[in-house]
Amino acid sequence: MESLYNIFRIKLSLVPMDYLRGFHNQINWKNRLICIMGQKGVGKSTLILQHIRKYDNLDETLYVTADNMYFSGHTLYELAGTFYSQGGKRLYIDEIHKYKEWSTEIKNIFDDYPTLQVVYSGSSLLALRKGNKADLSRRSVPYEMPGLSFREYLNILNGWKLKASTLEEVLKGEIDFPYGEHRPLKYFKEYCRYGFYPFFQEGDAEIRLQNAILATVEDDIPNYADMTVTSAVKLKRLMYVLAKSVPFKPSNDKLGRDLGISRNSVPDYISYLETTGMFNALRESGHSDNLLAKSEKLYLGNSNIAYSLSEDGIIDDGNMRETNFLAWTKQVCAPTSSKISDFEINGITFEVGGKNKKGEQIKDAQTGYLVKDNLEYASGHSVPIWMFGFLY
Repeated sequence: MESLYNIFRIKLSLVPMDYLRGFHNQINWKNRLICIMGQKGVGKSTLILQHIRKYDNLDETLYVTADNMYFSGHTLYELAGTFYSQGGKRLYIDEIHKYKEWSTEIKNIFDDYPTLQVVYSGSSLLALRKGNKADLSRRSVPYEMPGLSFREYLNILNGWKLKASTLEEVLKGEIDFPYGEHRPLKYFKEYCRYGFYPFFQEGDAEIRLQNAILATVEDDIPNYADMTVTSAVKLKRLMYVLAKSVPFKPSNDKLGRDLGISRNSVPDYISYLETTGMFNALRESGHSDNLLAKSEKLYLGNSNIAYSLSEDGIIDDGNMRETNFLAWTKQVCAPTSSKISDFEINGITFEVGGKNKKGEQIKDAQTGYLVKDNLEYASGHSVPIWMFGFLY
């Protein structure tokens, strides 16, 4: 185990401590069994190491990755027992989905070592959700970590400490932004292209994102669904077909014919892509969180993915606006489709468009707002789209 401790201390010494994301405070770190899920690259490992460095007694703590060579000759359960016998109290296991039968062993650790706290994380959201529902139901407390909001991107990029805003504050234009010295639209264009994932700080952000997308579509989903090579290829083709068409109202019959798959398989494929964060689905009111409910429209998971999947590095402005609006609002609200406009949240209607967008679509709404691009300040019922990036 000495090698595990050495690797842990090295990683801990290298983790940046200048910015701790607000998601950290949404986690009840006192729970005995915690699951932290999230797309590849959103910063799960960094968050865990930051928490350890800031709050834990290192003599009672161990952080490991489940794909470490140590586990070619030892089990997680064995590690937990040895660590516990040496006075260990907090065990963090990263990349848990890369360990076979992980959920069974985590269950046994939880049951057999009642004073040992375990925090596990992974980026294969399908595998983690399946394990949490089966062996770890009523034991594990799951949290899903989102990508960076526009506000968080600005804070990390510039060392700022801008505060988040409620939806009510956003609609009034009450945003914590240093207008006197900076212009939001300049930063917003950069964020749309590469700011959703923290690895923008490390360079080669577009390559890293492409690798993460391919790993999800070529490995995570096929492994979870036990797909044949042929089916995995069709899944990848489906993703690219949808990416060219968003916002898109899916037709199972047409997609099935175009891709050569059963129309009954199309909803499953789309569900896999949504669960892994590659896409977001907009549904009718009352079904916003139901993956089995029919999608009114499909969007890419965020604008960074849209740019990454575009053939020429250019995406439609309207697509980008609606993609960002949905990606941000779904973290704190329950956006649904609107019968008269683009979106509806808690009875409020939202029409998303360019700077010169008129209010025809919301004129009959009881409460309606125009969400506009290329706008710095809110005025009346017109709100700049970038302000919704301050919701979390």
